[in-house]
Amino acid sequence: MALEITDANFEELVMNSDKPVMIDFWAVWCGPCRMIAPIVEEMAAEYDGKAVIGKVDVDNNGEVAAKYGIRNIPTVLFVKNGEVVDKQVGAAPKQAFVDKLEALL
Repeated sequence: MALEITDANFEELVMNSDKPVMIDFWAVWCGPCRMIAPIVEEMAAEYDGKAVIGKVDVDNNGEVAAKYGIRNIPTVLFVKNGEVVDKQVGAAPKQAFVDKLEALL
């Protein structure tokens, strides 16, 4: 299951991670977010131990969303060594997310 990333635990789970991190910025009311949610959950299981897969609810964690300039959701950020190295804005097929994450492993 994807980790719930919040303003409070972002530093610990994302910035201090020794593994690549994929973060889905989403909201309950967002249709495209609901479309990619099963993909994010599948990838959390498939990449367990190899990468950190998490979700940030933008309605409850505005600090992190603002810090990264999240204007459209879903936005998925790919972070390695504390740096955003890639992103996907909007819903996309699973393979698009897999290709971006695989490039970081």
